[in-house]
Amino acid sequence: MAVLITGGNVHDSVVLEQILAQVRVARPGGGHPRTTPDVLIGDKAYSARRIRVYLRRRRIHTVIPQPRDQQANRARKGSRGGRPPTFDTQLYKQRNVVERCFAKLKQFRAIATRFDKLASRYRSGVLLASLVLWLRHHELSDRP
Repeated sequence: MAVLITGGNVHDSVVLEQILAQVRVARPGGGHPRTTPDVLIGDKAYSARRIRVYLRRRRIHTVIPQPRDQQANRARKGSRGGRPPTFDTQLYKQRNVVERCFAKLKQFRAIATRFDKLASRYRSGVLLASLVLWLRHHELSDRP
């Protein structure tokens, strides 16, 4: 899990590179964790050319819908507009897991209202709340 605390008016697509730098994917057989996920599933805000180029360079498969204005611009350019990016609708359905996680995190009052003045304390609270949610999930999944 990667957590990066930013100002309230900063969209997470702006700090995507910093977030991905923190990601570590455990290997099933042990060894050093991978630093590149297989897939990044994002909403339309992640459809910027800068983000798509960065992810393509890192060989990360993207599942990001294209906004209508980008589709119209590509169609207006004709053959110079290039191919539309691939989009896996079945894989995109898994994005709701992230949205549900945010909703569950915001059930913790301190996370939803951000009482902490220091970003380090708020980040610690987010990590603790995430741990509680993870433990609850595994406790429920262990029952017969």
